[in-house]
Amino acid sequence: MAAGDLFSSADRAALDEAIRKAEQLCRAEISVFVGSAGPEPRRFATSLHNSLVAPARSILIMVDPEAHALEVVTGGYVRRTLTDAEVELAVLAMQTDFAAGDLVGGLRRGIHLLADHARSPETLHRA
Repeated sequence: MAAGDLFSSADRAALDEAIRKAEQLCRAEISVFVGSAGPEPRRFATSLHNSLVAPARSILIMVDPEAHALEVVTGGYVRRTLTDAEVELAVLAMQTDFAAGDLVGGLRRGIHLLADHARSPETLHRA
């Protein structure tokens, strides 16, 4: 996570815990980048996602507060359980919190929503 002075140590701890819990829930890697994305935020977010250790099993949330840009990039494995519509719902939830001035709350909410939708459905076996 990159963010400079945007987050206090308590904010970082809250985000780290949200990411850890989300990763346990969905079994995917979740990364958050907050900072300048340059003139092409989608291209920048895709590049970041592709540089991750396991991009196929990863979700990247990229926020550029100055440019009011928010991008979510998901890997192929994650897309098996996380639909574009579910990503859009998480993006809308984050944007709502961001508009209210709650960057940390919006990220935590988005992380949770993405993980909840990305988790594999439980299978029931008959004995």
